[in-house]
Amino acid sequence: MSAVSESANLTDRLGFLLATRGDATKARIQIAMGAVNLPPRHAMTLMHLRDGPRSQREIADILEIDPSQLVAILNDLECSGQLERRRDPIDRRRHIVELAEAGAATLEAMQSALDEAERELFSGLSEADRVLLRDLLNRVSVTVEHGDCAGD
Repeated sequence: MSAVSESANLTDRLGFLLATRGDATKARIQIAMGAVNLPPRHAMTLMHLRDGPRSQREIADILEIDPSQLVAILNDLECSGQLERRRDPIDRRRHIVELAEAGAATLEAMQSALDEAERELFSGLSEADRVLLRDLLNRVSVTVEHGDCAGD
């Protein structure tokens, strides 16, 4: 089989095509995130605070990470003045997290950088294509079951 037909066969495989496009997209988004000097999870945390305060538990659930991992992210963001944490006055066991002024400014800069990256990445798509792509990607199953190799 020639290298050309082998390459064509790989792009016929949706998983490979999505993986390679995903890697390239991830790299471009990471470059955009460099404009605000935040790791992706830190940036996503700020994005989820855009519409108002949330509990730590709610943020952990949204990000699908262990609460202990979230504490490390929140500590970093709080130390850099990006967000503020306070105890919930109704339930003192809960912590409420909200954007600080610096976090709102970072979020604005991040949105601009991401807008530019997405304009570049999706320049070949119409608005209708982008809506369709978003819908299709949201329908892709990302649940991965690992087989038990003990019996092999």
